[in-house]
Amino acid sequence: MGNSVRPGAGLLSGGGSRTGFTRIVLALVWLIIVPTVVLLVLGILMLVFNRASLNIVFGILLVTLVGVLATGTVLALVFLRREANVSKLQSDFVSKVSHELRTPLTSIRMFVETLQMKRVSSPDEVDACLNVLNRETARLTQRIERLLDWGRMESGKRVYERKLERAEDIIREAIEAFDVSHVGRHEPVNVELAPELPLVEADRAALVDALVNLLSNAYKYSRERGKIRLVVNADDKHVRIAVVDQGIGIARPEHRRIFEKFYRSNELLSSDVEGSGLGLAIVRHVIQAHGGRVELESELGKGSTFTLVLPRPDAVKRRTTRPSAAVTQV
Repeated sequence: MGNSVRPGAGLLSGGGSRTGFTRIVLALVWLIIVPTVVLLVLGILMLVFNRASLNIVFGILLVTLVGVLATGTVLALVFLRREANVSKLQSDFVSKVSHELRTPLTSIRMFVETLQMKRVSSPDEVDACLNVLNRETARLTQRIERLLDWGRMESGKRVYERKLERAEDIIREAIEAFDVSHVGRHEPVNVELAPELPLVEADRAALVDALVNLLSNAYKYSRERGKIRLVVNADDKHVRIAVVDQGIGIARPEHRRIFEKFYRSNELLSSDVEGSGLGLAIVRHVIQAHGGRVELESELGKGSTFTLVLPRPDAVKRRTTRPSAAVTQV
């Protein structure tokens, strides 16, 4: 019970907004209210004592106050604009998620009603309805699990159980999970594994989920469902897992923002593909929790390459056990 997470915690609970508004209040207090109070006190002292030295101090503080007021106003506007953008993103997110959840629910309700009213008679038709119900239920479960998983990540309650794993096993499981969730896909994923890959220290389920997210994006945004490649190799320090697609690509100015929660670029929005804007944020969170990073190479119209860069456990061990330099005695 102590590790339970309220659905949507850290997602739409307003935690980020509260933090932003707290910053605005603190900026207003320290940059505007405090100098104003100090200036008011000095003004009262000038009226009481009427000393020339206080006039000089008052002049200096007046100039300072004007600068501080201007700075505080600019900062307040910046924070307010940022919070307005976050609020808009959250509003868009609610709309997108509502649509994503409504679609499978509508299908489930329709086929349940079909079965209840006995509109199908043959066993084949019943099996077809049951298959659709199973697929839509799995789809709905996946959407909800993604929301809950992100809520756990944001609240710091996502636990990663890392242990040594074979990269080949992680890739195989990711491909199997991707195939199950994309039944009917004709083009197979072209997997290219370098020989003698080292072990990686990873939470297998989390890493598989990150790869499935990348493969799903590659499939959704590939023009005419172009070929998808999954390339795995290693160097002296890292294991690199790259998902390469021939999709619509991402403009260079958006390479950083694409990993922000709720964010979807204009090109992705115009492609009319379902998405909550959480997939890449989850991928980055998972890889950073493994001590790695996500690299992106993409241009509009030329596809994208997302690379998961994971540290090699044996490289870390070699670095920590490296012997000290020998001292030569003369």
